Amino acid sequence: MDIQAEVRKKAEAAKAASYKLGTLSTKVKNEALLAMAHALEQRSSMILTANAQDLEEARQKGVKRSYLDRLMLDENRIAGMAEGLRQTAALPDPIGQGDYSTVRPNGLEIRRVRVPLGVVGIIYEARPNVTADALALCLKSGNAVLLRGGSEAIRSNIAISSLLAEEAYKHGIPEGAIQFIDFTDREAVGVMTHLTGLLDVIIPRGGAGLIKRVVEDSSVPVIET
Repeated sequence: MDIQAEVRKKAEAAKAASYKLGTLSTKVKNEALLAMAHALEQRSSMILTANAQDLEEARQKGVKRSYLDRLMLDENRIAGMAEGLRQTAALPDPIGQGDYSTVRPNGLEIRRVRVPLGVVGIIYEARPNVTADALALCLKSGNAVLLRGGSEAIRSNIAISSLLAEEAYKHGIPEGAIQFIDFTDREAVGVMTHLTGLLDVIIPRGGAGLIKRVVEDSSVPVIET
């Protein structure tokens, strides 16, 4: 597999979708988020099956119990993910809101308003619930997203991201706006950090080592968490 080509292809699809996504109404975005929340609850068995496979592989590798707990999903945690989507839908839409205005001596009014960034790349570890959280916040703010989760949760993350993308596209979100890197090769992180012109910002979420690597290596602007 050509890792660089595959990651770039996903980023290009997200970029193409971002232009329409940034113009969607609050109503469309909120309806999509609510439908995504409902889908999580209705199809939780698919996610739990994938998560069980991730857990079994992690146990065979001898990972710590605390790590297994972060990786584990159950009905309550999926319900929490769905509630998070609903809470995001209930938030005020930041797009188009102004936080500054002034009138020039010639009568020209200048306003500063919030607009989408474009495509947000998110690199994270372990917790598969981050997949739903990240998708929700990006869509609400009018941004397409390229996700790269931890290798230990690959099956869980694929199940969650594919389900939510499918439901989002049914409810007005432009196809391609949700992209997940569905392979575990670490080279993908290095490719993401150099997608200048396709990714508008990268957010690393995880341990100090991950954040340090992304900050030091990236030619794309980084928001540290």
